[in-house]
Amino acid sequence: MALSFSVLASGSTGNAVYVETDRQRLLIDAGLSGKKIDSLFEQIARSPSELDGIFITHEHTDHIKGAGVLARKYQLPLYANPKTWQAMESSIGRIAADQKFVFEQNAVQTFGDLDIESFPVSHDAADPMFFVFHHEGKKFTIATDMGYVTEQTKGLIRNSDMYVFEANHDLNMLRMGHYPWNVKRRILGDTGHVSNEDAAAALAEVVGDRTSRVYLAHLSLDNNMKELARMSVQQILEEEESGVGYTFHLYDTDPYEAKPLVTL
Repeated sequence: MALSFSVLASGSTGNAVYVETDRQRLLIDAGLSGKKIDSLFEQIARSPSELDGIFITHEHTDHIKGAGVLARKYQLPLYANPKTWQAMESSIGRIAADQKFVFEQNAVQTFGDLDIESFPVSHDAADPMFFVFHHEGKKFTIATDMGYVTEQTKGLIRNSDMYVFEANHDLNMLRMGHYPWNVKRRILGDTGHVSNEDAAAALAEVVGDRTSRVYLAHLSLDNNMKELARMSVQQILEEEESGVGYTFHLYDTDPYEAKPLVTL
């Protein structure tokens, strides 16, 4: 009767998270090629053919690249909110009407033994949203692609058992890096991405006594490094006396390798 998950891939090149219970097997985003996602499932001894559905957070390519291919190949239901459907339909190819489902923002839907709660985030997409998964008293949150973490989001995700949480960039690396100024301004803006420092500040407010793991996710290949992100976030959380390293631990994610399945 457990809730398990694996971050199959996370980063600016593609994102996908697998969630399973005894009765449900779900994919959150499919931002890599169908072939690559198949191979990532093999790494955790699972198959996309076993999925009960794919849930899309927003229409950016690093979240939808393989969605249409997988939905057609395995005859899978595809869930997104109306504005995201409108924004991504031309990019994912034809999806049969009986495979298209709507999941509104600020909604809760029940799938077997799993309650899924959606919430909006501040990002430069049509209507971006992420999810909290509830299963038999356990709470698992995925929250990336945020220009900043709103008070509404903090309240909703507070004291989750586990988080997949954005730590996109190191501020100094981004400012000194080769990106054009308009791209830097987009990333730094309120509809861009959360920095290591901002991630730590938000986590200090939301982790609770039931939190055991935080996965730092959606790291920029050009403007961050795993070790830097973990050290930066850990240092701030230690200063806030949050319990990092004792009551909960930080973990990396990878753009190319699946993380082992973890059970709450």
